[in-house]
Amino acid sequence: SQQIQFADDMQEFTKFPTKTGRRSLSRSISQSSTDSYSSAASYTDSSDDEVSPREKQQTNSKGSSNFCVKNIKQAEFGRREIEIAEQDMSALISLRKRAQGEKPLAGAKIVGCTHITAQTAVLIETLCALGAQCRWSACNIYSTQNEVAAALAEAGVAVFAWKGESEDDFWWCIDRCVNIDGWQANMILDDGGDLTHWVYKKYPNIFKKIRGIVEESVTGVHRLYQLSKAGKLCVPAMNVNDSVTKQKFDNLYCCRESILDGLKRTTDVMFGGKQVVVCGYGEVGKGCCAALKALGAIVYVTEIDPICALQACMDGFRVVKLSEVIRQVDVVITCTGNKNVVTREHLDRMKNSCIVCNMGHSNTEIDVTSLRTPELTWERVRSQVDHVIWPDGKRVVLLAEGRLLNLSCSTVPTFVLSITATTQALALIELYNAPEGRYKQDVYLLPKKMDEYVASLHLPSFDAHLTELTDDQAKYLGLNKNGPFKPNYY
Repeated sequence: SQQIQFADDMQEFTKFPTKTGRRSLSRSISQSSTDSYSSAASYTDSSDDEVSPREKQQTNSKGSSNFCVKNIKQAEFGRREIEIAEQDMSALISLRKRAQGEKPLAGAKIVGCTHITAQTAVLIETLCALGAQCRWSACNIYSTQNEVAAALAEAGVAVFAWKGESEDDFWWCIDRCVNIDGWQANMILDDGGDLTHWVYKKYPNIFKKIRGIVEESVTGVHRLYQLSKAGKLCVPAMNVNDSVTKQKFDNLYCCRESILDGLKRTTDVMFGGKQVVVCGYGEVGKGCCAALKALGAIVYVTEIDPICALQACMDGFRVVKLSEVIRQVDVVITCTGNKNVVTREHLDRMKNSCIVCNMGHSNTEIDVTSLRTPELTWERVRSQVDHVIWPDGKRVVLLAEGRLLNLSCSTVPTFVLSITATTQALALIELYNAPEGRYKQDVYLLPKKMDEYVASLHLPSFDAHLTELTDDQAKYLGLNKNGPFKPNYY
């Protein structure tokens, strides 16, 4: 019987990928699904325990096991993380207070796929406070804060996520959120479009009940517009990514603060006098360049768009082709939302110890796959830091395997996420409560009035006081006293 027992153990062991196995699984993926978006504040490493959460039987204190997280015992830890985040997310808290009486999301069944961090938890719990039922999975294999997921599970949210999922785990978690007897989602909140993609592929019938999709990333919005063009979008969708409060704040100011945080935590690099090339001068590129310039770095920009290129020139940056500066730069940062921006040819020509990283949502910008060849050696130096070594001894420092730097290697300012999360909550309320026919099967931008409302909710934090127009002034400008002040196309 001992032999039989041993055979069972062997089988048991092969079920779970080992550390290296798990890593190579996550590395071989080139889709946006597994773009990294994690928090360095997480207390737990993905590889501290080889038993997959899928194999564990866990229940919360109320006896429910309708979740799958790394370790439910970390719930108290996670609750403290969420409480810290709440301090800087006053707009969501005031939204909770304001809507305590009338529950604008009563009856809403929201299935969500976002980064599961303390900040998202504040959003999820706000949606629950407004009357919604939620089921949640992670939109990125590295971005989950395990202790926060545990706190959500303890609070009764059906959450399926842990840090360091394999590709298979990733889709399994999404499936567990959607495919459940006796519960059918009527709203989708997505970041990156993977949940929407999965429902289209596997459960298209669910769309009969769905009132709307809210999407917050460039990648996911791009996928929605493709569906819309092909005539395949069968429910209204709200493009939160291009709302003013997301573009101008999350993309610009958030990256301005988190780019340096991610780079310093991983490499301890000194920026004064360093030559850096930033690929793309959209809102994310503008934020990155501003931060690097302030520290005295010499910044180059690559651009395809003449308007953005001219903006970069006016801001004092040299606009170049990547091939012109690749031999001399110390750091390469991509933020284009495109693919193959940094190719193997570029990587071959880089100088020794050049740092390469990505600030876009997708892990397609740096051609990492081309580096997985026998003649190159990979050395894991720190968590999320690899040295790729050429035959002649040259090293390139690759961060987060080309995935989203700020969320894989550091944290993101809570206040900025409060702005994005409030926008998402209002978009869900708007779509869920819209009268039949107001929104067709198309992709919509958030009404400017709501953008301005989100901004106004955040002003008290700065003790900022708005000036009010007089009747005469309002008439002169042709505006309503209470807004919207921006035209629709802004």
